Amino acid sequence: MNKRSFIKSLAALGIGSSSILSVKAAPFSLGKLDFSASDIWDQIRAGYRIKPDYINLENGYYCFLPQETLEKYIEHIREINYQASFYMRGIQFENKAKSAAMLAELIGASSEEVVLTRNTTESLDLIISGYPWKAGDEAVFANQDYGSMQTMFEMASKRWGIKTVKVDIPIHPENDEEIVDVYRRAISSKTRLIMVPHIVNITGQILPVRKIADMAHERGVEIMLDGAQAVGHFAFNMHDLDCDYYGSSLHKWLSVPLGAGMLYVKKDKISKIQPLLAPFDMNLKTIGYLNHIGTHPAATDLSVINAIEFQNKIGFKRKEERLRFLQKYWSDQVRNHPGIQVNTPIDPERSCGIGNVWVEKNTPAEMGKILMEKYKIFTAPIDRSGVRGVRVSPNIYTSTVELDQLVRALKEMAG
Repeated sequence: MNKRSFIKSLAALGIGSSSILSVKAAPFSLGKLDFSASDIWDQIRAGYRIKPDYINLENGYYCFLPQETLEKYIEHIREINYQASFYMRGIQFENKAKSAAMLAELIGASSEEVVLTRNTTESLDLIISGYPWKAGDEAVFANQDYGSMQTMFEMASKRWGIKTVKVDIPIHPENDEEIVDVYRRAISSKTRLIMVPHIVNITGQILPVRKIADMAHERGVEIMLDGAQAVGHFAFNMHDLDCDYYGSSLHKWLSVPLGAGMLYVKKDKISKIQPLLAPFDMNLKTIGYLNHIGTHPAATDLSVINAIEFQNKIGFKRKEERLRFLQKYWSDQVRNHPGIQVNTPIDPERSCGIGNVWVEKNTPAEMGKILMEKYKIFTAPIDRSGVRGVRVSPNIYTSTVELDQLVRALKEMAG
């Protein structure tokens, strides 16, 4: 059989010749990067398998995994499948604890105060549902908070007779005190808990949460932070924040596989919260008492360590600076353009990688459709709580050339 006939026979079997005849490329590794090179971000971009059909500017929902982390995740799946019940009946618990400990170190918390969950919603629901509410108690949160968290408070209102008090966060505050005062004025003698977004998911505004926590604690009120968009996005120390409860999703800016979140509870508050689901051991006194969910995909737990290692190789400060640069790169070019409104504070300390922009002649839904269909740019339309526009959330693999296309599109849409 000659070469042409051989290739035809492969085609008939549905096997491409390239899979047989081409040489497999060497796997990407951050260890091979030259961090002093001017094209460092192009090198890092090469470590991601990027879908070419559109420009993905919606990493605020889910940051897909770089290939290095993805391959390790697949290895974990294979190994756990290989070990089967032997792994699940014993080894998984030790490894999950190691992952939680490494995550605790990343956020500046004690390993005794951090446990892995599946996402932010689960983490914060555990606190809201397990809080020792009494009829007449009050809870304060913002209209800009994540919708399902607001709904959980409404469920608590029906179950235990608590009162919910909503506030509005100013989009472009003059100073920190303006934001702190919004929450201060909402607190009464019956307020027990306030929920505050560490970073507002629809605008990208980072709030002065330590100042809010200090104010709340002075009034005997506990504070729960929604950090869904914070972990792996910008650096902070949990103990410096001095919050009582904190939840986050690791599948966003830390790029852990789907199904990974975290819950932080200040050590002296753990026993105060009742678990939503029955724990394996009713006598357990640790934070593990709060998150027993039975059998779950354990490979995801292992991948937390790989994702943190990937970030550490880049350098968290370097990553944070890149994300802030990308957001400022595009938003500063359209902030004062006629017909365009940027819903993210101009102060670089009040935002990082997430931005929100509105072309005033279009509804947010129209904006999202035009950007995708005409310009092949994928964003997240936002039209609620006084915020109109699309959320733009690039990641470290995003190029300035792609953001130039966004800027051009927004200006053309504005006319």
